[in-house]
Amino acid sequence: MVKLRLTRMGAKKAPFYRIVATDSRKARDGQYIDQIGYYNPVSTPKQIVIDAEKAKEWIAKGAQPTETVMALLIGQGIVEKTK
Repeated sequence: MVKLRLTRMGAKKAPFYRIVATDSRKARDGQYIDQIGYYNPVSTPKQIVIDAEKAKEWIAKGAQPTETVMALLIGQGIVEKTK
């Protein structure tokens, strides 16, 4: 199954994350299929850059976003919040 999830990058105590489409069986920081954006929680203000077209395309293909990625997608207005 393909998932949209975060891959940790950056230095110790200064992380930033890539938002990627990857096989759910791969390691967190392992090989991924496609990068759709990045998230930097350390900077002020927090940086969130997501390619909306790629995200919608992967969701249409059946990719399941993790809870964190879903929250970022809803925050950016890319997907609607479901009840």
